[in-house]
Amino acid sequence: MSARDRSDALVLFGATGDLAYKKVFPALAAMVRRGALDVPIIGVARERRSVDTLRDRVRDSLEHAGAFDRPTFERLARQLRYVAIDYKDPRTFEELKRSTGEARRPLHYLAIPPNAFATTIAGLRGAGCTTDARVAIEKPFGRDLASATELDRILHATFPERAIFRIDHYLGKEPVQNLLYFRFANSFLEPLWNRDLVNSVQITMAEEFGIEGRGNFYEQAGAIRDVLQNHLLQVMAILAMDGPVGTDPESIRDEKARVLKAIEPIDPMHVVRGQYRGYRDEPGVAPGSTVETFASVALRVDTWRWAGVPFYVRTGKCMPQTMTEVMVRLKRPPRDIFGEHIPCPDYFRFRLGPELVIALGMRIKKLGITSGDTMVGQPTELRAMEDPRTEALPYERLLGDAMRGDPSLFARQDAIEAQWRVVEGVLGDVTPLHFYDPGTWGPAQAERLQPLGCMDPTTIAGP
Repeated sequence: MSARDRSDALVLFGATGDLAYKKVFPALAAMVRRGALDVPIIGVARERRSVDTLRDRVRDSLEHAGAFDRPTFERLARQLRYVAIDYKDPRTFEELKRSTGEARRPLHYLAIPPNAFATTIAGLRGAGCTTDARVAIEKPFGRDLASATELDRILHATFPERAIFRIDHYLGKEPVQNLLYFRFANSFLEPLWNRDLVNSVQITMAEEFGIEGRGNFYEQAGAIRDVLQNHLLQVMAILAMDGPVGTDPESIRDEKARVLKAIEPIDPMHVVRGQYRGYRDEPGVAPGSTVETFASVALRVDTWRWAGVPFYVRTGKCMPQTMTEVMVRLKRPPRDIFGEHIPCPDYFRFRLGPELVIALGMRIKKLGITSGDTMVGQPTELRAMEDPRTEALPYERLLGDAMRGDPSLFARQDAIEAQWRVVEGVLGDVTPLHFYDPGTWGPAQAERLQPLGCMDPTTIAGP
């Protein structure tokens, strides 16, 4: 993309919202700090307030994030504008058009609830704000396959595909990008990365905390819609995809979409849903809610590379620790000549958060003389680590890419539809709900999905 194709204004819908406060404002400050954002930033929200009020909120956000420095804030504050929008009044969108000034290629970032997308896009189109513009939208991309398809229809009625950027912030995380890089930058991995040597793959996203006051949102989402259908299936796609045929962004997205289409829809017999005790007491949660805060699923990838290899994906709140981790267990040696009976001794471990760890697990002989003539082994890891405090903020990277028109780290519609097809058959109350105590690894019923000796959550390695 040439510099002349870069967006020349950023229009932030939802400027007074929680996402903007916690994630977007620190990212904008980071972009300003490194000289990557020097265009007007128009904050948009329903509330009638002044631009000075918005500047105060930005300052509070940066101080809360520990990212405040006066020179950066002052530069960012000078770029800020504010427009109050009545989404049902076309005249307010005309005011927005005037506020963008001479900008001809704005990026409209919709950090608002999905049910406001259609009205917002119609208002922008009616005011002449969409010509040569780009639009970025936040997940969730629908609630099921039908609504995702309808959302795509709404977007394409106004914007061409090259101007649509679907943000799954997980794809902007440094450890997730490192996982993709590690797979295809190292030749030693490829001979191992297939059904011949891989026994199973486990992806775990655990959170020590609960829903943190987001009861109204979580009642509409649940664990499967909130993170499994998007974040974790995207991680699974990176693990299971074949190498791209080219170096352009679409080549990588083609391979992701291909492998997502090859994931078989989840069998209800291969799902365990759970809810932590105390969830129903949270504000905004229905007294008899059956929404899951934990989900464990077994998946199959119907490709030549992965046929027969189980992929186990689980996520939950109120777990013993907060972490996201991938464990790729390798098969046992063909003969157990030392009589140790270790089910899955070797593995690759990818810790994707809160810190970054790439590790190879193996067994080595214990030092010293063993009893009799039998050698005894012990597990060990070879680790490569990086300090996550040096990484760019996901929204810093994603918003910068969207303004440049680079689609590499954004979800594509065919992949999104494939992800919904995987989970659609188990949404809602199709499967039983089991309860678990906070601070545990979920309901006991989830153990039936785990391969013997390879999935014990108590063996998850520390950082």
